[in-house]
Amino acid sequence: MSEMVYRPFGHLGYDVSALGFGAMRLPDDHDEAVQVMQRAFELGVNYLDTAHGYGESEIKCGKALKGWRDRVRVSTKNPCWSDPSVDGWRKRLEESLTRLDVDYIDYYVIWHAINWQSWEEHVRPSGRILDAALKAKEQGLIKHIGYSVHDAPEKVLQIVETGVFEFMIVQYNMLDRSNEAAIARAHEQGMATIAMGPVGGGRLAGLSPELAEMVPGGVTSNPEAALRFVLSNPSISTAISGMSTIAMVEENVATASREDPMSAEERARVESALDEAQRFAQLYCTGCGYCMPCPHGVDIPGNFQLMNYHRVYGLTEHAVARYAGKPREREEGDDSAKLFAGACLECGECEPKCPQNIPIIEQLKETHATLSR
Repeated sequence: MSEMVYRPFGHLGYDVSALGFGAMRLPDDHDEAVQVMQRAFELGVNYLDTAHGYGESEIKCGKALKGWRDRVRVSTKNPCWSDPSVDGWRKRLEESLTRLDVDYIDYYVIWHAINWQSWEEHVRPSGRILDAALKAKEQGLIKHIGYSVHDAPEKVLQIVETGVFEFMIVQYNMLDRSNEAAIARAHEQGMATIAMGPVGGGRLAGLSPELAEMVPGGVTSNPEAALRFVLSNPSISTAISGMSTIAMVEENVATASREDPMSAEERARVESALDEAQRFAQLYCTGCGYCMPCPHGVDIPGNFQLMNYHRVYGLTEHAVARYAGKPREREEGDDSAKLFAGACLECGECEPKCPQNIPIIEQLKETHATLSR
């Protein structure tokens, strides 16, 4: 197996492995989880990402770090949604230190899944969480401050422009390139940029002929194509992948160990193919949501998105599994239900609202017939 490739971690004075370990999907068994993580460390992975809210993940990571603390940097996240108070924030930081069994955290996400509203209301104001984080940094409990984010792309860019943070963790993969401008700007400012969900949070499992054909020379799996694409972006410091088996670790390490995951010409060809696929998908639904709400609770855009995963990207296994998990009927008084396409009663209220004049009823029938295996 080739040796791991390392990249500058922004301007933080550290070279990070192109592949980072995402510890959200670890095996339940602690010993097995430790074996998986330590296999990644043996193969050169030196960035470990976990969170206070990932069940027992921090405890498992703490065990895995034994004997590796001087070679592996750890990042964890503070979930502030239910309690944005400074006291609550500090309490969770101290809990993470205890669970990880470390004296300090290298890269601390001071607000897990920040958005512009939480930045304005709870993080930025004097005496609030940013000040608490800077105090903890002065005390040596955390080395660098950053955030993870799922907000709209323009808001992600606004948070970058505050100039406060040293790193960010942001969604980026072949199916979602909406944050490319923010990633490029963050890199330009010297921030470390961490791509989460590089294989689409499980959507890009297995092998799709449609995606394989987009990558010059072909690939053996969707994760290989996805990681090569993400790592070909020069503004990405590392891509964190959730890995639950040693086989997954070894496959991803092999991909991340390529010196040149994708040439500029190859990347341009993939981007062109992805753009064409997106245009094809939008013939069926752009996801604008003008057809909603459905009086009968059908999740029209959500169902069409799953159909596009199958029809456009060849991600049939994922689409069928997700469709099987959509609720069939809503409970009494539940106006927020997002039901499967088979719940359509053909009332026709949605179709006049569609700016593309999509025959929604017929496409819902097709979606149900195709995905309800």
